[in-house]
Amino acid sequence: MTKEKFISSAIILIIGGAFTKLLGIISRMVMTRLVGTTGMGLYMLILPTFSLFMAIASLGFPIAISKLVAEDKYNNKKLISSIIPLTILLNLLLMLILFLTAPFLANNLLNDSRCYYPLLSIGLVLPFVSLSSILNGYFYGKQKMIPHVTSNIFEQIIRIILMIFITPFLLEKGIYFAVAGLVLVNIVSELLQIVILLFFLPKNFKITKQDIKPNPHYVKNILHISLPTVTDRIIGLIGYFFEPIILTTILLIAGYSNNYIVNEYGIIQGYVMPLLLMPSFFTNAISSALLPVISKASVSKNIHKKKYIKKKLKQAILISLAIGVPVTIILMIFPNFFLKFIYNTNQGTNYIRFLAPFFLLYYIEAPLSVVLQGINKAKIIMYHTIWAISSKLIILTIFSYLTGIVGLLLSIIASITVTTFCHLYSIKKYL
Repeated sequence: MTKEKFISSAIILIIGGAFTKLLGIISRMVMTRLVGTTGMGLYMLILPTFSLFMAIASLGFPIAISKLVAEDKYNNKKLISSIIPLTILLNLLLMLILFLTAPFLANNLLNDSRCYYPLLSIGLVLPFVSLSSILNGYFYGKQKMIPHVTSNIFEQIIRIILMIFITPFLLEKGIYFAVAGLVLVNIVSELLQIVILLFFLPKNFKITKQDIKPNPHYVKNILHISLPTVTDRIIGLIGYFFEPIILTTILLIAGYSNNYIVNEYGIIQGYVMPLLLMPSFFTNAISSALLPVISKASVSKNIHKKKYIKKKLKQAILISLAIGVPVTIILMIFPNFFLKFIYNTNQGTNYIRFLAPFFLLYYIEAPLSVVLQGINKAKIIMYHTIWAISSKLIILTIFSYLTGIVGLLLSIIASITVTTFCHLYSIKKYL
């Protein structure tokens, strides 16, 4: 990929990502106003389960497909058709697990029986998410960003429209039906995304029933890349799962009231973190454009490929910081404006100012991670995640008792710092 194509791909993804992010904010605002605090509370309860099952359902296939397509050594049609049967079987298994465990998850772990139907709904959504992610991986590998951006925009638009028209009707049946509806609209939006992505496929790229059979060699290569990737993500989600459990337990022992804990945790995770993570759609867009570049360069026979990879990484980091630094400064100066405009609250101002400078490290984490994936060091990323999550939970346990809710902020900073510096060390070592 030439410098011009890399930059143009990144620009397309940034512009598309900005529009998609705006639609996502509108979607969240619509959702909040439709189902209210109770509905959003139920949705947030099932969200970690939703995220965990989506991670397992996709099994890191999008990144693996993107990398292998970019290397241009495989038959792309066979590559995708080989992984579809495995994806279908995996999703059927996950659906069965969810259907069997939903009562236990709702009543015993989430402690709210109203989560039962939303949990069942997650199982129905998974296959559509998996298939659309595989197609997106193909287009990333081909360095074609327009299909991804177009499908994402239409997906968000149809989701908002469906929420507006369906949610009021479901609310009459009960709040749990409305929340289940919020999950189920993903079926239609993901299906629309699949149709749009299929439209952009080459005319000679038609997968028939006869094509749907796994090629053992292709499957092995895909799993070699995808398993460390998905393991890394699952480890992160498990850490996310334990975070509120540890925080609540320690702060209650320290003498804080349950209302205080729930309120402050909600402010940090519901208001502060989404604002600080806003620039991440830019850095993720840059990283998505970077992956096929690094993957292709890593398998080339060019003796200067390491120098080339370093150059592309520097470009990605500079672009990420060019976006991240101004956003950080603006958030630190005007936190009240954004909190009031988006969430209609002014709670969380001090938390934003405390955390914002450290998120500059987070904004360069994605390009660093992508370079390690591109040079076949995905397993290293998994180890870094284990170290980061371990340090996060240890600091959370110790400092929550000593400093209260500030312990959560320190644990977030520790996780970001450990991950980023571990990535930097490994890149210096292997490049």
